[in-house]
This record gives sequence, structure tokens and C-alpha cells, in this order.
Amino acid sequence: MTKPERLARFDQADLYVVITEAFCAGRSALDVLDSVLAAGVTLIQFREKDWDDEALRNRAIAFRERTANAGAVLIIDDYVQLALDVDADGVHLGQEDMPIQAARELAPDLILGASTHNLEEALRAQSDGADYVNIGPIFATQTKETGFEPLGPEALDTIAPQLAIPWTTMGGIKPHNIGELVSRGAKHAAVVTAVTAAEDVQAAARELRERFND
Repeated sequence: MTKPERLARFDQADLYVVITEAFCAGRSALDVLDSVLAAGVTLIQFREKDWDDEALRNRAIAFRERTANAGAVLIIDDYVQLALDVDADGVHLGQEDMPIQAARELAPDLILGASTHNLEEALRAQSDGADYVNIGPIFATQTKETGFEPLGPEALDTIAPQLAIPWTTMGGIKPHNIGELVSRGAKHAAVVTAVTAAEDVQAAARELRERFND
């Protein structure tokens, strides 16, 4: 798939589900992935930080097979070479990960995303060549230690208008507050436990998509 084709599929997605097995309520991440795809989610991030290389590769291959069969975009968190090895669609990089410019040299045809926590970081990522930025945490979250206080949905009013690239939001997004993001122009909402730790994963993903698209 070409990069423009990947970006087009990314743009068409609404819910962006980040899957880490530790946040799957004791279930296999692959089982959760199957339920997420069954709910019509077309944008998935595979995120595992502490696995050995063989386990990472084997699981990433399985994620790629399932997402490809479903026509979904697969983003690998952090590991640029792994994304290339399994033919993923992109890589998501944090502030402490490989610089965007270096990742672009290694993977010119992949979507590159960047985690950002304020306007300065978002503009720097855009300038460095990111294809999209994630803005967060918007609401309070215990899924990931960012070292940042929740920005609040009003931060989107300041950051988003200055971006010329797509952006996603993340952090504490639930059915009751997702409308605050939609009203501010959000097209892509990234979630973890609101879906992956839900008792009924497929139903949780469907509800968030429905509320997002109301």
C-alpha cells in the first residue's frame, strides 16, 4: 500500500484503539483485537513496551494479519524497524522515542505519528514531518504516566487551529465525554481501557463510535 493510500484510510477512521495486553482485563490482546475489528474499528495501534524481540515480532505479525484482513490501518508504537518488518502502516513515537526526522529517513512510506502535550510540541512535530499528532491527555487517565496534567478539551481550541496535519486526541475518553471532543472538531479519538478493559469489548467500541458519529 502506498503512503497516500495509508493516509486516506487513516483519515476515514473515527475510533483509534490502542491495544496493550496488560490493559485487556486478563484476556489475550488478539481476542480483544478481533472484537474491536468486529465493531468496525479501522485504526489500531499495537503497543507493548517490555516484551522480548521474538514475542514482539510474533504478536505484531498476528496483528498485521488480522488488521490486513479487516482492511484496518495498523500503527506500531515506538518500534520503527518492527513496523517495517511486518509491513505495518505506520509508527507512533513519543517524546522520548526516535526523532521523527530519523524515523522518516528509515521509513519514508509509513505514517508517522507523534505524542504531544502542548502547542509547542505539536508544532515541532508538524515541522519535523509528522503525518499526525496526538494531543493529550485531554481528561484524567491512569493508563499511561505522561507527567502532564490533563489539558482539558478546551486545549483543542488553541492547538488544533494551528495544525495543518491530522490530529487525534487521547486520555480518559469515555462515552459521556467524547461529545466534548466532537464539538471541537475532533475526527479521531484514541482510547485504551474504555474499550480493551470493557466487559463487552465489541459493544464498548460500537457505543463510542456511535457517540462519536452522532
